[in-house]
Amino acid sequence: MNPTLETLYHHVSVREYTDQKVDETVLNQILKAACSGSTMGNMQLFSIIVTEDDEMKRKMAPFHFNQPMATQAPLILTFCADFRRFNRYCEFRDAETEAYSNLQSYHWAVTDALIAAQNACVAAESLGLGFCWLGTITYNADKFIEVLELPRHVVPVACITMGYPKTKPALTQKLPVEAMVHRETYHDYDKAAIDRLYAEKEASEETKKLLEENQLPNLAQIFTQRRYVKQDNEYFAEVLSETLKKQGFLK
Repeated sequence: MNPTLETLYHHVSVREYTDQKVDETVLNQILKAACSGSTMGNMQLFSIIVTEDDEMKRKMAPFHFNQPMATQAPLILTFCADFRRFNRYCEFRDAETEAYSNLQSYHWAVTDALIAAQNACVAAESLGLGFCWLGTITYNADKFIEVLELPRHVVPVACITMGYPKTKPALTQKLPVEAMVHRETYHDYDKAAIDRLYAEKEASEETKKLLEENQLPNLAQIFTQRRYVKQDNEYFAEVLSETLKKQGFLK
């Protein structure tokens, strides 16, 4: 197995880090990898905010719901969907400046930013670092826009803590590859397929522990009743919609 596949197959989310800082040389390798990925029309519609300052981490922490790793990690990378830079380029070259104030353009920029983020993660892990994605960046995008001083046409879409792992977590139970892969056309899931694809995950010790902690009969209900509930989803969807309007991607 080549080293890249070895890295990808053994990925785990790391939430506890040592005090060792990420050397500037290592950071630059990660950032170069992030900036070397595929992008829409080679426009590179993303920006990366590098956070190492403890005071800035403390400012961001409440909007990351005060998760310990949001302040304890030596490095945080925030990836933004960014049409600001390209729009400024158009402005200074007498090209149309409002061609990209729409949802389609936002979609392009989000895709570019997430490709960059994943490249950074693979590079970091290959260099011995651990990382964890913070989903809170999408919940509180409006707050991070203020803290990070993001201008119009820039929206944060991914935030990743990085550092050297204090402990190496065990691999989490994943669905089999066949659960996500469809050949030629999409093949919908009947009950038999769902039962088969989720059988190993539902039988895992990790799931058994979650069921006991939450006093619920299955993993699906943990998601819908505890982790990502309808009321919260609808609220944050409204916040995101208003944020996209404010930042110029929605009318």
